[in-house]
Amino acid sequence: MAYLFPSAEWTEQFEQAINSSEEYAGAAKNWEGDIMLVIKDGPGIYLDLWHGVCRGSDFVEDADSKSAEFKITADMDKWKQVLAGKLDPVQGMVTRKIKLDGNLVKIMKNVKAAQELVRCATTVDTRYA
Repeated sequence: MAYLFPSAEWTEQFEQAINSSEEYAGAAKNWEGDIMLVIKDGPGIYLDLWHGVCRGSDFVEDADSKSAEFKITADMDKWKQVLAGKLDPVQGMVTRKIKLDGNLVKIMKNVKAAQELVRCATTVDTRYA
C-alpha cells in the first residue's frame, strides 16, 4: 500500500522504517536532536531522534507550530527528488537547494546518519497527491 506524502500515515511508516533499521541505529548512535522536515508553505514531519532511534514522530499541518533543533525546508519537487534518491539532502543544504535552520556543522559531522535516515524514507511506499 502506498502512503500519501506528506501525511500522518506516511510519517508513522517512516518512524517504523527508522526504528527497524540496524544501519540507521549504528550510524546515528551518537545523534541527539529533533528534526522538522518542512514542505515549503505547508505541513511538516517532526522526528524526535535520539541515539539511533526515533522516540516519536508527528505530522503537523503548521510546521511553525512545533519547534525543533533542526528545521529542514524544501518545496515538494525537492522532497520528491530526495525520496527518489536523486538529491542528497546534505548536498542540497550545502548548495542551498534545501534550507536548513540549525547547525550545519553538526549535520556534516553526522553525514552517515543523515544518509541512513534518507534511506529509511526511501523504503516507505510513497504516493503523491
